Parts: sequence; C-alpha cells; structure tokens
Amino acid sequence: RISHDPMKAVVSTQSTGIAKACTASTRSDGVGDDYIEFREFRFFLLSLRQYFEYHVAFTRSDENSDKKISLEEFVGAQEQMEKWVGPIGDLEGEFSKIDINGGGAILFDEFVQWAITKNLDLEDDDDKIE
Repeated sequence: RISHDPMKAVVSTQSTGIAKACTASTRSDGVGDDYIEFREFRFFLLSLRQYFEYHVAFTRSDENSDKKISLEEFVGAQEQMEKWVGPIGDLEGEFSKIDINGGGAILFDEFVQWAITKNLDLEDDDDKIE
C-alpha cells in the first residue's frame, strides 16, 4: 500500500494533475481511501500518464511559458489543437467555455477538464497499451 497523502503534499507543488491522478486511482474501486492499493496501481499509472500528456499539450500551447494560455496563444495553437481534439469551430467561444473562472486565460486545471471532455490525444505520443 502506498499512502498518497504524503505524496500528494510533495507533488501538489509540482503539479495538481499528479495529485489528481492519485485521488482518481484511490476512488477507482469505489472506496476512496488514502492509499493506492495493488489493484489500483495500474489505474494510477494510466491516470498519471494521461495527466502528463495533458501537461505536454498545455506546455506546447503556452508559448510564453507563463503557465496559462491566452486567447492569442489559443488561436495561434488552433491547428495543433485540432489535431488533438478535432475541429473546434468558434475559437473565442470555446476559449470562453474553457476559461471557467473568467480570468481571461486558461489555467492548467481548466485545460485538463476541457481535454478530458474532448478526449485529447497527442498525435506524436506512444499511447498503445500492450
């Protein structure tokens, strides 16, 4: 058994995505305790890998590396984003939907929620499970 609370404290400063992968994996069996058990470990690794993929996509779109995606960056990344999620259509409307807090920029957590609903998949990753 791996306790995810200490891991969560260390990792949350690095990426909330990793902490969320820990949380998701401990809830995968419906119990939601503080430990990643053996039967949850594979789901944890898959969740962790997916969050890393979202992070790569986010980083590629965040041209000035300020940890947020502006409308200009989002519009500039249209071609690559559409490779990952399919046609977007109204870019400004989609941007507003993703920017949940209305701050004028897309934060990583907001991007992840959107990426999950769009089944984001990078074209150049190796995501075949054998």
